[in-house]
Amino acid sequence: MAIDVTARSARHTALLEDADRYLPGGAFGLFRLPDEVRFVPREGRGSKLYDVDGREYVDYLLGSGPLILGHAHPAVVQAVSEQAARGSHFYLPSKPAIRLAEELSRAAPCAEQVRFVGSGSEATFFALRLARAFTGRDKILKFEGGYHGVGDYAQYSTAPHGPVDYPLAHPESAGIPRVLDEQVLIAPFNDLETTTRLIAEHAAELAAVIVEPLQRSIPPAPGFLPGLRAASREHGVLLVLDEVVTGFRLAWGGAQEHYGVECDVAAYGKALSGGYPLAAVAGRRDVMALCDPRRSGSTDYAVISGTLSGNPLAAAAGLATLAELRQPGVYERLHAVGNSLRDGLAEVGRKVGLPLHAPGEGPVFAPVIGEGEIADARDLARADARATYRFGVELVREGILFTPGSKMYISTAHTDADVDRTLVAAERALARVVADPS
Repeated sequence: MAIDVTARSARHTALLEDADRYLPGGAFGLFRLPDEVRFVPREGRGSKLYDVDGREYVDYLLGSGPLILGHAHPAVVQAVSEQAARGSHFYLPSKPAIRLAEELSRAAPCAEQVRFVGSGSEATFFALRLARAFTGRDKILKFEGGYHGVGDYAQYSTAPHGPVDYPLAHPESAGIPRVLDEQVLIAPFNDLETTTRLIAEHAAELAAVIVEPLQRSIPPAPGFLPGLRAASREHGVLLVLDEVVTGFRLAWGGAQEHYGVECDVAAYGKALSGGYPLAAVAGRRDVMALCDPRRSGSTDYAVISGTLSGNPLAAAAGLATLAELRQPGVYERLHAVGNSLRDGLAEVGRKVGLPLHAPGEGPVFAPVIGEGEIADARDLARADARATYRFGVELVREGILFTPGSKMYISTAHTDADVDRTLVAAERALARVVADPS
């Protein structure tokens, strides 16, 4: 049933006011729930989140994806508690961090060596630095609509801008040095012909192609990723897979396993450490060798470092998370639950009379209202963004939490009952969108 968000306690209201007073926008970054459904979380358990007034939400936000086991998984809580009693940070490679690097190297086809960093944004930023150091070239190519964190190189053309003008890049943030406008090339996702041509034309100055193998919620077209691998290899350009979302979520070997694609370097985050701040750059030994501190002073030394990188608490959480994900049937279940919800949402859309799609994969997808197939960012931009966002807000009113207008993440804690509850709520939410589309 819909949540009466106007009936907040005085304590809850005061917390929201303090958030606005002390945090820009009352938020941590890009994500802010609209005022009518904002809340302050008190705790999370399994697939549920509870606000400070005790209201329960089925949580498909999952901290923007890291909580692949759900909230407060006992194995993760135990691992972190045990490590905390031994020490919270050393700035030296700890046993949990060494073992986590070993696990990542075993799971990821490209990962001969690993450098831990603090966030997914850092991972993509440093992966591109390595590519420039390795090739001696400056430019990178990314795809229109692709999101690779908040670094300067990443914050270009995360959404379409006007008529097609590839490879021109459009900055998405104030404060980005305009000199970088000439260092970033933009290509259309799932368009292998255009991308191959751009790689060939700019090969002499192109260090890397970076791609989300599942771009936001848009799957790669058949042959696109293998074709990208072939074109980059032909011209000596490094292929960087942004596996921050897909790593350990789509499969044990991430998108590289799920889609059968090879890369030179990959960026990891989110599910890697089960909700604790940790990310990683992983890649070929000859590329990763450039950040070996014993090379300091050489012209090809690439600095990749951070005070809390490889933190043992986060590494212990990661080891516990991966141990759970290694269990038989985990990924089959993640896909089954997610696909059940995706199919159910599409059916609810047909019932209510709205074209509701859920592009993506079972473990992560995005509900979208609009006609036609979605193969790239421009297709996505043609969908009904207003109705899609409104649907998300109405779902939050119903106690179903995710980022309105964006992705839903599935955890191992989500149940068939959660799916059923979500679909009942979705029908009520969509009915309100139909009745009042404003």
